[in-house]
Amino acid sequence: MIVTLKSEGYQITVNTLGAELKSFKNPSGKEFIWNGDPAFWARSSPLLFPAIGNVRNNKTVIAGREYPMPKHGFCKDMEFVLLTCRNDFAVFSLRANEESLKYYPYLFELQLSYKLDRNKLAISYKVSNKSEDIMYYHIGAHPGFICPLESGKSLKDYVLQFDRDENIKSIVYDMTKLCFSSSRTGIALEGNLLPLSADMFDNDAIYFRHTNSHGVSLINPSTAKGVHLSYPDFSSIAIWTPAGGAAPFVCLEPWNGAAIFDDEDDIFCHKRDIQALMPEKETSYRLEISLMGY
Repeated sequence: MIVTLKSEGYQITVNTLGAELKSFKNPSGKEFIWNGDPAFWARSSPLLFPAIGNVRNNKTVIAGREYPMPKHGFCKDMEFVLLTCRNDFAVFSLRANEESLKYYPYLFELQLSYKLDRNKLAISYKVSNKSEDIMYYHIGAHPGFICPLESGKSLKDYVLQFDRDENIKSIVYDMTKLCFSSSRTGIALEGNLLPLSADMFDNDAIYFRHTNSHGVSLINPSTAKGVHLSYPDFSSIAIWTPAGGAAPFVCLEPWNGAAIFDDEDDIFCHKRDIQALMPEKETSYRLEISLMGY
Protein backbone atom coordinates (compact mmCIF):
# COMPACT_ATOMS: atom_id res chain seq x y z
CA MET A 1 0.00 0.00 0.00
CA ILE A 2 1.24 3.47 -0.89
CA VAL A 3 0.81 6.22 1.72
CA THR A 4 1.02 9.89 0.70
CA LEU A 5 1.94 12.78 3.01
CA LYS A 6 1.67 16.47 2.06
CA SER A 7 2.85 19.80 3.44
CA GLU A 8 2.33 23.14 1.65
CA GLY A 9 2.79 21.68 -1.81
CA TYR A 10 5.58 19.25 -0.90
CA GLN A 11 4.74 15.56 -1.03
CA ILE A 12 6.22 12.18 -0.13
CA THR A 13 5.04 8.64 -0.70
CA VAL A 14 5.92 5.61 1.42
CA ASN A 15 5.28 1.95 0.62
CA THR A 16 4.11 -0.22 3.51
CA LEU A 17 6.40 -2.91 2.04
CA GLY A 18 9.56 -2.19 3.99
CA ALA A 19 8.11 1.18 5.08
CA GLU A 20 10.25 2.43 2.19
CA LEU A 21 10.34 6.06 1.06
CA LYS A 22 9.46 6.06 -2.65
CA SER A 23 9.12 9.72 -3.56
CA PHE A 24 9.83 13.26 -2.34
CA LYS A 25 8.56 16.05 -4.60
CA ASN A 26 8.58 19.82 -4.31
CA PRO A 27 5.55 21.99 -5.24
CA SER A 28 6.59 22.10 -8.90
CA GLY A 29 6.50 18.29 -9.03
CA LYS A 30 10.28 17.84 -9.19
CA GLU A 31 11.33 14.43 -7.88
CA PHE A 32 14.35 13.88 -5.61
CA ILE A 33 14.17 10.16 -4.76
CA TRP A 34 15.36 7.45 -7.16
CA ASN A 35 12.47 5.66 -8.87
CA GLY A 36 13.64 2.07 -8.32
CA ASP A 37 14.24 1.26 -11.99
CA PRO A 38 15.58 -2.33 -11.84
CA ALA A 39 17.86 -1.64 -14.79
CA PHE A 40 20.13 0.06 -12.21
CA TRP A 41 18.72 -0.64 -8.71
CA ALA A 42 15.23 -1.82 -7.83
CA ARG A 43 15.11 -0.05 -4.46
CA SER A 44 14.69 3.58 -3.48
CA SER A 45 15.34 3.82 0.28
CA PRO A 46 15.44 0.45 2.07
CA LEU A 47 15.76 0.01 5.83
CA LEU A 48 18.89 -1.92 6.80
CA PHE A 49 18.08 -4.11 9.83
CA PRO A 50 19.27 -6.18 11.65
CA ALA A 51 22.30 -6.39 9.36
CA ILE A 52 24.10 -3.91 7.12
CA GLY A 53 25.65 -5.34 3.99
CA ASN A 54 26.56 -9.00 3.95
CA VAL A 55 27.63 -11.47 6.60
CA ARG A 56 30.15 -14.18 5.71
CA ASN A 57 28.59 -16.79 3.41
CA ASN A 58 25.18 -15.28 4.20
CA LYS A 59 25.19 -16.94 7.63
CA THR A 60 25.83 -15.70 11.15
CA VAL A 61 25.81 -17.09 14.69
CA ILE A 62 23.38 -15.63 17.22
CA ALA A 63 23.09 -17.03 20.75
CA GLY A 64 25.07 -20.10 19.74
CA ARG A 65 22.93 -20.98 16.71
CA GLU A 66 23.60 -20.40 13.02
CA TYR A 67 21.05 -18.34 11.09
CA PRO A 68 20.82 -17.33 7.45
CA MET A 69 20.98 -13.56 7.01
CA PRO A 70 20.12 -11.77 3.75
CA LYS A 71 22.20 -8.81 2.62
CA HIS A 72 21.02 -5.71 4.52
CA GLY A 73 18.72 -7.89 6.64
CA PHE A 74 15.13 -8.92 6.03
CA CYS A 75 12.97 -5.96 7.08
CA LYS A 76 13.17 -4.28 3.68
CA ASP A 77 11.11 -7.16 2.26
CA MET A 78 8.43 -7.32 4.95
CA GLU A 79 5.04 -5.65 5.11
CA PHE A 80 4.72 -3.00 7.82
CA VAL A 81 1.46 -2.07 9.53
CA LEU A 82 0.31 1.53 9.22
CA LEU A 83 -0.32 2.62 12.83
CA THR A 84 -0.92 6.35 12.35
CA CYS A 85 -1.62 8.47 9.29
CA ARG A 86 -2.34 12.19 9.18
CA ASN A 87 -1.87 14.67 6.36
CA ASP A 88 1.84 15.22 7.09
CA PHE A 89 2.72 12.38 9.50
CA ALA A 90 2.69 8.58 9.47
CA VAL A 91 3.99 5.73 11.63
CA PHE A 92 4.70 2.22 10.33
CA SER A 93 5.34 -0.84 12.52
CA LEU A 94 6.93 -4.26 12.08
CA ARG A 95 6.92 -6.86 14.84
CA ALA A 96 8.85 -10.11 15.00
CA ASN A 97 6.89 -12.87 13.31
CA GLU A 98 7.20 -16.45 12.13
CA GLU A 99 9.18 -15.38 9.06
CA SER A 100 11.60 -13.07 10.91
CA LEU A 101 12.38 -15.77 13.47
CA LYS A 102 13.90 -17.87 10.69
CA TYR A 103 16.68 -15.27 10.44
CA TYR A 104 16.80 -13.56 13.81
CA PRO A 105 15.77 -15.03 17.20
CA TYR A 106 14.80 -11.80 18.95
CA LEU A 107 11.31 -10.49 19.61
CA PHE A 108 11.46 -6.92 18.36
CA GLU A 109 9.34 -4.07 17.12
CA LEU A 110 10.46 -1.48 14.60
CA GLN A 111 8.54 1.75 14.16
CA LEU A 112 9.39 4.10 11.31
CA SER A 113 7.84 7.54 11.47
CA TYR A 114 7.82 10.17 8.72
CA LYS A 115 7.05 13.85 9.41
CA LEU A 116 6.94 16.20 6.44
CA ASP A 117 7.38 19.93 7.06
CA ARG A 118 7.52 21.67 3.68
CA ASN A 119 11.01 20.96 2.26
CA LYS A 120 12.16 18.96 5.32
CA LEU A 121 11.41 15.32 6.02
CA ALA A 122 12.13 14.00 9.52
CA ILE A 123 12.48 10.22 9.82
CA SER A 124 12.69 8.30 13.09
CA TYR A 125 13.55 4.63 13.59
CA LYS A 126 12.38 3.32 16.97
CA VAL A 127 13.74 -0.10 17.98
CA SER A 128 12.10 -2.01 20.84
CA ASN A 129 13.42 -5.19 22.43
CA LYS A 130 10.53 -7.44 23.51
CA SER A 131 12.88 -10.32 24.34
CA GLU A 132 14.25 -11.50 27.67
CA ASP A 133 17.83 -11.25 26.39
CA ILE A 134 20.05 -8.42 25.17
CA MET A 135 19.23 -7.81 21.52
CA TYR A 136 22.09 -7.18 19.10
CA TYR A 137 21.64 -5.52 15.73
CA HIS A 138 22.94 -3.15 13.10
CA ILE A 139 20.75 -0.41 11.68
CA GLY A 140 21.16 1.85 8.69
CA ALA A 141 19.37 3.88 6.04
CA HIS A 142 19.88 3.78 2.28
CA PRO A 143 18.07 6.67 0.52
CA GLY A 144 18.84 7.07 -3.17
CA PHE A 145 18.81 10.65 -4.49
CA ILE A 146 18.45 11.54 -8.13
CA CYS A 147 21.77 12.88 -9.42
CA PRO A 148 22.16 14.96 -11.45
CA LEU A 149 19.15 17.01 -10.40
CA GLU A 150 19.63 19.54 -13.20
CA SER A 151 19.48 18.85 -16.92
CA GLY A 152 22.77 19.02 -18.76
CA LYS A 153 24.76 18.11 -15.63
CA SER A 154 26.47 14.87 -14.59
CA LEU A 155 27.86 13.20 -11.47
CA LYS A 156 31.15 15.09 -11.75
CA ASP A 157 29.30 18.41 -11.37
CA TYR A 158 28.35 17.42 -7.80
CA VAL A 159 30.25 17.29 -4.51
CA LEU A 160 29.62 16.01 -1.03
CA GLN A 161 29.89 18.83 1.50
CA PHE A 162 30.18 17.59 5.08
CA ASP A 163 29.02 19.70 8.00
CA ARG A 164 32.45 19.53 9.66
CA ASP A 165 36.02 19.16 8.51
CA GLU A 166 37.19 15.57 8.24
CA ASN A 167 40.57 13.83 8.20
CA ILE A 168 39.63 10.28 7.32
CA LYS A 169 40.10 7.58 4.70
CA SER A 170 37.48 5.22 3.39
CA ILE A 171 37.61 1.53 4.22
CA VAL A 172 38.10 -0.69 1.17
CA TYR A 173 35.60 -3.41 0.32
CA ASP A 174 37.22 -6.48 -1.24
CA MET A 175 34.98 -7.47 -4.15
CA THR A 176 36.64 -10.88 -4.42
CA LYS A 177 36.47 -11.89 -0.75
CA LEU A 178 33.21 -9.97 -0.15
CA CYS A 179 34.35 -8.24 3.01
CA PHE A 180 35.77 -4.97 4.27
CA SER A 181 39.51 -4.85 4.78
CA SER A 182 40.86 -4.28 8.28
CA SER A 183 44.13 -2.91 6.87
CA ARG A 184 43.54 -1.27 3.47
CA THR A 185 42.27 2.27 3.12
CA GLY A 186 40.99 4.06 0.07
CA ILE A 187 39.73 7.55 -0.67
CA ALA A 188 41.00 10.36 1.53
CA LEU A 189 38.58 12.98 2.84
CA GLU A 190 40.46 16.04 4.08
CA GLY A 191 38.43 19.11 4.92
CA ASN A 192 34.71 19.06 4.22
CA LEU A 193 34.47 18.69 0.41
CA LEU A 194 34.59 15.48 -1.60
CA PRO A 195 34.24 15.87 -5.40
CA LEU A 196 32.41 12.99 -7.05
CA SER A 197 33.44 10.91 -10.06
CA ALA A 198 32.35 7.59 -11.53
CA ASP A 199 35.62 5.75 -10.90
CA MET A 200 35.34 6.33 -7.14
CA PHE A 201 32.76 3.56 -7.02
CA ASP A 202 34.66 0.83 -8.86
CA ASN A 203 35.01 -1.08 -5.56
CA ASP A 204 31.39 -0.65 -4.46
CA ALA A 205 30.40 1.80 -1.71
CA ILE A 206 32.71 4.41 -0.21
CA TYR A 207 32.56 3.82 3.56
CA PHE A 208 33.73 6.45 6.04
CA ARG A 209 33.64 4.99 9.55
CA HIS A 210 33.07 7.31 12.51
CA THR A 211 32.87 10.72 10.83
CA ASN A 212 33.18 13.97 12.74
CA SER A 213 30.17 15.18 10.81
CA HIS A 214 26.61 14.04 11.31
CA GLY A 215 25.34 15.79 8.22
CA VAL A 216 26.28 15.95 4.54
CA SER A 217 24.99 17.73 1.42
CA LEU A 218 24.91 16.36 -2.11
CA ILE A 219 25.08 19.61 -4.08
CA ASN A 220 26.07 21.30 -7.28
CA PRO A 221 28.53 23.92 -5.95
CA SER A 222 27.88 26.26 -8.87
CA THR A 223 24.19 26.56 -7.98
CA ALA A 224 24.17 25.47 -4.29
CA LYS A 225 21.18 23.26 -5.15
CA GLY A 226 20.84 19.71 -3.92
CA VAL A 227 19.84 17.76 -0.81
CA HIS A 228 21.11 17.70 2.76
CA LEU A 229 21.04 14.61 4.98
CA SER A 230 21.34 14.98 8.75
CA TYR A 231 22.21 11.76 10.64
CA PRO A 232 22.70 12.73 14.32
CA ASP A 233 22.29 9.22 15.73
CA PHE A 234 24.47 7.35 13.22
CA SER A 235 28.24 7.05 13.55
CA SER A 236 29.26 6.43 9.95
CA ILE A 237 28.21 7.01 6.37
CA ALA A 238 28.59 5.23 3.05
CA ILE A 239 28.12 6.66 -0.44
CA TRP A 240 27.14 4.46 -3.35
CA THR A 241 26.15 4.45 -6.98
CA PRO A 242 26.54 1.43 -9.28
CA ALA A 243 29.98 1.02 -10.84
CA GLY A 244 30.38 2.72 -14.19
CA GLY A 245 28.64 5.95 -13.29
CA ALA A 246 25.71 5.46 -15.67
CA ALA A 247 23.05 5.25 -12.95
CA PRO A 248 21.41 8.67 -12.37
CA PHE A 249 21.36 8.52 -8.58
CA VAL A 250 23.61 8.58 -5.51
CA CYS A 251 22.83 6.88 -2.20
CA LEU A 252 23.79 8.51 1.09
CA GLU A 253 23.74 5.76 3.72
CA PRO A 254 24.04 6.50 7.45
CA TRP A 255 25.18 3.34 9.20
CA ASN A 256 25.52 1.98 12.71
CA GLY A 257 27.42 -1.12 11.66
CA ALA A 258 28.77 -2.45 8.37
CA ALA A 259 29.26 -5.57 6.29
CA ILE A 260 31.63 -8.26 7.55
CA PHE A 261 35.32 -7.38 8.00
CA ASP A 262 38.10 -9.79 7.09
CA ASP A 263 39.26 -10.07 10.72
CA GLU A 264 35.84 -10.68 12.26
CA ASP A 265 34.51 -14.08 13.23
CA ASP A 266 30.97 -15.20 12.44
CA ILE A 267 29.47 -14.41 15.85
CA PHE A 268 26.97 -11.63 15.26
CA CYS A 269 27.46 -9.76 18.53
CA HIS A 270 31.22 -9.48 17.82
CA LYS A 271 30.70 -7.30 14.74
CA ARG A 272 32.03 -3.74 14.68
CA ASP A 273 29.62 -1.05 15.90
CA ILE A 274 27.07 -3.62 17.03
CA GLN A 275 24.10 -2.07 18.81
CA ALA A 276 22.96 -3.67 22.06
CA LEU A 277 19.52 -3.11 23.58
CA MET A 278 18.53 -4.42 26.98
CA PRO A 279 15.33 -6.43 27.47
CA GLU A 280 12.09 -4.42 27.42
CA LYS A 281 13.96 -1.26 26.38
CA GLU A 282 13.68 0.92 23.30
CA THR A 283 15.85 3.46 21.50
CA SER A 284 15.48 5.76 18.50
CA TYR A 285 17.62 6.96 15.59
CA ARG A 286 16.89 10.16 13.67
CA LEU A 287 17.42 11.34 10.11
CA GLU A 288 16.37 14.50 8.30
CA ILE A 289 16.30 15.09 4.55
CA SER A 290 16.18 18.72 3.41
CA LEU A 291 15.80 19.97 -0.15
CA MET A 292 18.26 22.80 -0.84
CA GLY A 293 17.24 25.53 -3.27
CA TYR A 294 14.00 23.84 -4.29
